[in-house]
Amino acid sequence: MSPEEYVEEVLALVERIPPGRVMSYGAVADYLADRSGRSSARLVGSIMARYGGPVPWHRVVNNAGRVVPGHELEAMARLIGEATPMRNGRVDMKKAAWSPD
Repeated sequence: MSPEEYVEEVLALVERIPPGRVMSYGAVADYLADRSGRSSARLVGSIMARYGGPVPWHRVVNNAGRVVPGHELEAMARLIGEATPMRNGRVDMKKAAWSPD
């Protein structure tokens, strides 16, 4: 899979995350690892930072449930608006984590 195809796969997967649910950067990378040969949460984060504007970027969080730095207020408002389960100011990953399988 070329780098361009990987970007498209990441964005397509993020578009599938339903409202009220999230995936971590690592979960996105792990889900695509077999097909892409890549498994880097940091790479997914870079792709989201560069190309993620048109997709529901707020539904991708770190593995502790923290939202994207620099956009915390907007991300939290969107997640709360979608009734995403929260706990102690973060996404409750046990309740909100989503997998396409």
